[in-house]
Order: sequence, then structure tokens, then C-alpha cells
Amino acid sequence: MNYNKINNLLGWACAIIATLAYVLTAERTASWWDCGEFIASAYKMQIVHQPGAPLFLMIQNLFSNLALGDKMQIAFWMNIGSAVCSGLTILFLFWSITALGRKIFLGKADLSVPLNESDVIRVMGAGVVGALAYAFTDTFWFSAVESEVYAMSSLCTAVVFWAILKWEVRADEQGADRWLILIAYVMGLSIGVHLLNLLVIPAIALVIYVRRAKEVTTKGVVKSLLIGVIVLALILWGVIQYLIKFAAFADLFFVNTLGLGFGSGVTFFALLVVGGLVYGIWYSIKKVKPILNIALISLGFVIFGYSSFAMILIRAKANPTLNNSDPDNVFSFLSYLNREQYGDEPLFKGRFFDAKLTDISESGKIYRKDKDKYVVAKTKTDYKYDRETLFPRIYSEKGDHPAFYRQYLGLGPNEQPTFADNLKFFFGYQIGHMYGRYFMWNFAGRQNDVQGHGSVLEGNWISGIKPIDNALIGGQYDLPTSEKENPARNTYFFLPLLLGLVGAYWHFGKNQRDAGVVFLLFFFTGLAIVLYLNQSPLQPRERDYAYAGSFYAFSIWVGLGVLAIADFLTKKVSAKTAGMVATVVGLFAGPVLLASQNWDDHDRSHKFLARDMARNYLESCAPNAILFSYGDNDTYPLWYVQEVEGFRTDVRVVNLSLLSSDWYMRQMLEKVNDADALPIDIDPEKFKDGVRDVIYYQDFQIPGHIEVRDLLDVMLSDNAQNKVQLQGGEWVNLLPTKNMKLTVDKNAVLANKVVPKGWEDAIVDTMEWTYSMNYVSRAELSIMAMLANNNWKRPIYFTSTTPEVNYIGLDKYLVSEGFAMRLMPINTGSNESEEGFAPVTDVDGVYNTIINKYKWGNMSGSSYLDPDSYRYISLYVSSIFGETAQNLLHEGKKEEARKVVVNAYENMPKRTFQMSEPMSYVLLVDAMYKTGESAKAKEIALRNLTFIGENMRYYTSNKLLTNLGSERNVRLGLMGLQRYKMIADESKDPDVQKAVDGLMKEFGYFFGGQ
Repeated sequence: MNYNKINNLLGWACAIIATLAYVLTAERTASWWDCGEFIASAYKMQIVHQPGAPLFLMIQNLFSNLALGDKMQIAFWMNIGSAVCSGLTILFLFWSITALGRKIFLGKADLSVPLNESDVIRVMGAGVVGALAYAFTDTFWFSAVESEVYAMSSLCTAVVFWAILKWEVRADEQGADRWLILIAYVMGLSIGVHLLNLLVIPAIALVIYVRRAKEVTTKGVVKSLLIGVIVLALILWGVIQYLIKFAAFADLFFVNTLGLGFGSGVTFFALLVVGGLVYGIWYSIKKVKPILNIALISLGFVIFGYSSFAMILIRAKANPTLNNSDPDNVFSFLSYLNREQYGDEPLFKGRFFDAKLTDISESGKIYRKDKDKYVVAKTKTDYKYDRETLFPRIYSEKGDHPAFYRQYLGLGPNEQPTFADNLKFFFGYQIGHMYGRYFMWNFAGRQNDVQGHGSVLEGNWISGIKPIDNALIGGQYDLPTSEKENPARNTYFFLPLLLGLVGAYWHFGKNQRDAGVVFLLFFFTGLAIVLYLNQSPLQPRERDYAYAGSFYAFSIWVGLGVLAIADFLTKKVSAKTAGMVATVVGLFAGPVLLASQNWDDHDRSHKFLARDMARNYLESCAPNAILFSYGDNDTYPLWYVQEVEGFRTDVRVVNLSLLSSDWYMRQMLEKVNDADALPIDIDPEKFKDGVRDVIYYQDFQIPGHIEVRDLLDVMLSDNAQNKVQLQGGEWVNLLPTKNMKLTVDKNAVLANKVVPKGWEDAIVDTMEWTYSMNYVSRAELSIMAMLANNNWKRPIYFTSTTPEVNYIGLDKYLVSEGFAMRLMPINTGSNESEEGFAPVTDVDGVYNTIINKYKWGNMSGSSYLDPDSYRYISLYVSSIFGETAQNLLHEGKKEEARKVVVNAYENMPKRTFQMSEPMSYVLLVDAMYKTGESAKAKEIALRNLTFIGENMRYYTSNKLLTNLGSERNVRLGLMGLQRYKMIADESKDPDVQKAVDGLMKEFGYFFGGQ
């Protein structure tokens, strides 16, 4: 049998099968999180968030050309770019598995020695099973169908691991070290995608040592691993960070000391590095130093590959629309690479979360580029605390983190954590929950796709074997229909896991050195990342994608499990038969099982909600509007639809979480696309980096409300009379009162048609409000400047999902126009409640957009919706459909209300996803009854009541009720029952009344025995 031909054909067959699966299930447009930003930035060669991914953007830009100018297809073709990269990853995984399997039979990596037919069958079977098993794992498949960096990053990992195995085979041939140079170059290129690929270096170091050493010893193995870790550190910190840092300080010297132009020091340093490398390589050749030669050439290719980041500097100079961090000079570029806007996590020594600050010291300077030199913008600080520890894992004092630590560790309100608690959190949460859980998702099974924070109801691993799963999380004998039929409930019965464990055990028994290499790959792309990331709890989303390399390594053992089974079967049957039987068993226990379980919840081909949600935000806005957004899932799809699809480019999207940065505020002063600059008249010199980064509130007991313009003058003043002196001697601006007002020019309001027709009498002479924060960042400063300068010329909106605190106290002047709330100087007297201010609604305007403009992402037609999509259902059915229908009924517009409820019925899913939904449907169901759509109302009410009943039984079974997540859901269910009871009694629907009464009786003990 021709081994090479079969190896190539089957490898490409696996790649094609995987790629076709990804193409069929790929999202047809932009999806949630970073994808919208990446697609928009790749299309126009713009700058993404730190630390950037320039090579990824450039390659995705090539895929965008396959759309042939159709802007609506660009996102799809970029998603196909990830599908192709993922398919190629499977190709190289197949070849890696067969290379390792072949060595087991031959005892060495020698291609000249042929395998017999039965061995070929076994090796190829292992390759097919392992490669296709990984192809259909949960984590890898998720990244394969969207335009994110992780698919391309996985390809880089696969290539370098395959390349080191190719080198191993040819290590004794002349010129074999060119494979090492290829690896170095791919390593350098991969930095422009993601840093995860660098974690393969220790495994590569071990392969080189074992192959080149005359005698392999424990000391030599340890030494090679240390060298691998040192090389990893040199690239991670030396090349990526300190190379740029040295260039930055060289530029600082040339500009500030020698008086030369910006970039002169960088140019000198670059020539110095290139000259040093050239001299070193020449010296190594002349003095016949092969190790030095290969090391310097490899370093040169790493740097050469790393040079893809030149794209960041070049495009930043062009000032594109999306220009995150504006890294147009060496110091801002250094900050960009170091991810300084995200802060650092302590690794070796740090505080406990409840520690008290004892001392602050200066630890360095942060420079910014001014007109003709670099100046110190601010200083870096080191903090000392009264309680610190080595290996800090419970360190974060932000938000709800301290409460989570205490709850997870069982600490009392004033109980101090110990180092033992630190280790408990590390092993239990960071390893168990944030790695082990993800690992089991891929090889044992997954409960559902709701993000898990420790609740037994959400995001746990399961196997499908009820006694085991019930012991772990409970309730498995009382599952509601919604969980039984949940597409994201995937059960593999431990079969892929067992196949991998058997393969690993067998591999270590047959070839300990190669198994050790795979284990190093498994460790450094898994647990080592856990150590490095040191994640705090309550992450904004699941982080399993970070560990895809570890699952890749385990999939090698899944493939080798076929060889283990075949080895066992050869004692009973012929080697050829054993190989065939083992391959069939492996295929059904791995790829077939994984694909059949995972297909439905990984098929995104019918989902459009991220795009349509962004379009709905923009459709809610009047022409030439300013739209404030906040989070990633608000902003990135907005960037996508404007930058790529060219939709409503007249609206200026402003991300409030970025607006606190000087570079973003500066960009807001420029026109982009069809949107004018923001009406901010603040001199950029007054808000540049280090100047008014934050202005704190101090109550000066000023009576009454103060004009926003006057407060701006005080906060922006450089006059010492408008500042206070801190203990350190620094003079700073302050916000002297929270009571603000804005005098309203009614003529301007009317001329610009700010309020709907008929609302003219509600216009106030003066808007008065209480500021909602204790500080003013550049974001709030910008909003105040716009209020003072806009004079109602441009409509100002907030997305409906923006946190209320970011309204800066203007809540009572916000009018709902659907998915966005418009600032209007009105007082209707109807929007104040015990809970604060509920936005007034422009009913006619919202009705028009619901019927004629809004789209709903094919939610009713999608066989699967992810949590990022269905969590919006409550907003849609309550605020958009329900409240609008009720308002129309209140105005006597019954037919319009009927059209709204019918629209809701047609476009919302025909299933219930979470316990918060039944309550949110109440207004809509009530409106359906009142508009004569009783059949639709009955259907939704009974569906939701069935959901409540089944889930209440689920929550009250076994140990579930004691879980915090269950308690919350039980409260929501009980509230829902009470509301549906009111609707049933009012509508006199006997079927709904019967269903409600039955549930009220069944769960009457929650109501005090009713």
C-alpha cells in the first residue's frame, strides 16, 4: 500500500468533510461579541481592540473579496475564512496523528521503512477518528463558523506541531533545519493572530532534544523544558514587548535629547537590530557555530513574522473610522501591545480581595506624543496592602467579586481569607470550573449553553448517564421538556473521553517520549493558560475558546485510542480485522457521536439577530442622530452594519465605555462616513492623556441647580481659583454639585422637530436633574458638552440596553422610540414611579417602526438560538410589543394594537427559553385577548404555564431548590403564576384558568398554603 498517497488523500478528505460541515453551519452575517468589530476592521483595514490581530485582518480582507462586491455577503465570506482555516487545522491534525502512530509501529521516524497493510489501516483509522473527533468538538466548532481569531490561531498551532514532526523525520538530512526556520516564521506570523500558538514552544524544545541527544536523560529533559520556557518568555516579553519598549525609549532620547524628529530613534534602533542580526549570522557562519546560526536565523524570522504589526502603525496614521487606541506613535503602540487599557492580573505576589491599601509609590512614567516631543502624561503606581500572598488567586475587589469569593469559599461577612482559601479557589474554580468544565464539555457532554457561574442549572458538564449526572447536579430524573429538547444539551456518555484516556495510557506505554511531547502540548495550552490568566470570577462570557489547543492535544490521544483498541483486539482476531473494527468503533464513539449531538446547536445558518438588532437600533433613530451605546454586543454589530453594509451611516455611534479615553473622544471631533462630528467645543489640549482623566465630585453646598455650561467652565478651567489642592500638592478640577440644569430654547426644539406632533405643550423651559455618579470621566464630560452646544440640532439617543447610570441622571427626559430612547425636553408627568423613571413612549413612532422597519433576526424560523440572542426576547415581547400594544389600546387604536400583537406572534419563537420570559409576555398576552386574538393568547399562555410548571417541579426536586439560581427562578415562576391568574380571570379563558388554578394548587405551599 502506498502510505504517502493514502495519508495525503485521507488527510484532505477529513479536511474537506470538516470544511463542508463548517460552511453549511456558518453564520451568514456577523455574530455577537468581537466578530462585528473584526469584520468591519478587516473590510476597511482598521484597528481592532488591544493587542490587535493584523495578520488575521489582512487575510480576512482577502476572503472579503470573494463576495464580489456584494456587501451583504462580506461577513459570510469572512466566516468562510474561519471555516477554511479550521478545515486546514483538521488536515494537519490528521497528519500529526498518523506521524505519531507510524512511529509507534516502526520505533523511529523513518519514512523509508514501509508499514504493512494492517498497520496502515490502524494508523489511518487513528488519524481519521482523532481529526474528525476534534472537528466536531463543541469549542472548536464554535470558533470555526464565525470571523474570530481562534480558528486561524488553531491553524498556526497545528502547522507548527506538524512541522516539528516533519523535522524529526528529516533531522539527519542536509538542510533539515529549514523546518525549524519555518516554525519560527509561523510563530512570528501567529503573533499577528493570537499569542496562544507560542505555547507550543516547550513541546518543540523537547522534540528537538530527544531527536538530537545521543542519550536521553532526566536531566536533559528538564534542561530542554527550561530552555523551551525561556524561549517562550523571550518571545512573549522580549520580542513582543521589550523590543518595542527599547525602540520607544530610543525614540524618546533622539527626540527629547537630540532634538531629532519623531521616529528617528525607532529607525536607528531597527537598523541596530537588523545590523546585529546580520552580523551575528555572519559571525556564526564564519566561526562555524551551527546552534548560534539557527538561533539567530530563527529569531530573525520571528521578528520578520511579527512585522505584520506594521499594519497597525500604518493604518493608525491614516486615521480610519475604527482606530482603537490610535497607536500612531511608538509609545501609544507600546501601550496597545501591552493591553494597558485592560489592566494586569497579579501572578506571583499580590493582595487578598479584602486587603486594605497601606502605601502608594511611583513605579514608572507614561509618555504621550505632543507637538514636538514626548512628555510625561502620568505616572504608573505600585500599591502596597496590609495582607498580601504568594500565588494570589482571590485578589479582585471589583464589583461583585468579593461577594462571589465569600460565597464560593463559604466565608462570613468579616472573615478573612487564608492561603488555603486561595488554593481552594485555584483548584476548584480556576482549574475545575474554568478549565475542567470546558474540557468535559468537549469529551463528556454539556448540560446547556447558558453561561455558568456555579449554579447547578447552567453550563455544567454532563455525560448522559443519569445516575452520574444526578449525583453531580441533581434533577436528572425530573427534567422539564425545555431541557430534554434543548439543542445545546449534548451527551457523549464519556465515550470520546474514554477513547482519549485509553489512547493516552497506551501511548505512554508504547512511546513515552512522544507521549510526553503530546502531554506538554496538552499542559501548556491548557493548565498553563489557567496559571497565566489568573481569571477573576463572573467573566462576561465563557472562555473555553482559550483552551482549544489543549483539546487539540487530547484529540491526538482520541485518535491513538483506535490503535489501543486494535492492539487489544489483535489477541482475538487478525491485525487487519482488528484495525477495521477499532476504526469503526472509534468513528461511532468519536466523530459520529459528536457530530450528531453538536450539529443542531452549532448550526448558525439561520441566525441573523446580531445584525438585525443593530439595524433596529439605527432604525429607531432620526436622521443625523447621535446614538450612545455601551457594551460589546451593543456596539460591535452597529460598527459592522455601518462600516460594511453601509446602513444608516448618518447616525454617529458613540460607545460610552470607550468615550472615557482621550483618543476616542478626540476621534469624536471628526466627521466619519455621513455622520458629522459631535458638537463638542472642548479644546483637545484640555482632555489629552493625563489631563482630566477623571474629575471627582465634591459637594460645595451650592444652592439650586447650576447650568451645565457653567459647570463645564469650572471643570475645564485652568485657573487655580476653580481648582482644589490635594495633599500631594497637585491642583485638580472638581465637580462642585450634582444638581444640573439646561435652559431650553423652545424655538430650536420646535424648529428641529425634537418632539412628536401634539407634544408641543409638554416642552419645559428648563431641564433639571441630579447627576448620577460621583465622578466625571471624559464620557460624561462629552455628554455635558453636547447638551450645552447642540441646542437640539441633532437628535440624541441611548440604546435601550445602556445601563441607567450612564444616562447621567437624564432618565425622566428620555422617550422610548423603540430600541433607543431619545432625549427630549418634555414633562408629561407620567413617567415617574416608585422605582425611578420609566421612559415615556412615542407610541405612533414605535408602531410605525415595528410594522414597517424592524426585523427580528429570523428568531421564529431558527431551529436554534443561543443565549446571547434569546435573552433579548423579554425586551422584545414586553417593552417593544407588549407596551406598544397596551399604549395603542389606551389611545383607542385597537386595530393598530392587533397588528402589533400579530407581528409579535409571527416573529417571536414558539418556545420558552428561560423563567424570566413568561412574566415578560404578560402585557402582550393581555393585549391579544383585548384585540380579539384569543387563540394566540391562549397558545402563548398555556405554553408559558406548562414551562413554569415543569421547571418548578425540576427546581423543587433533589438538591436543586437550595441553589441560588433555583431560588431566583422559583420567585419568577410564582410571580408569573400570579400575573397569569389575573389575566385568566379577566379574560375568562377556561383553559388558562384551569391551568393556572392547577399550578397554584400544586405549588400553594409557596403562597402560604393557598
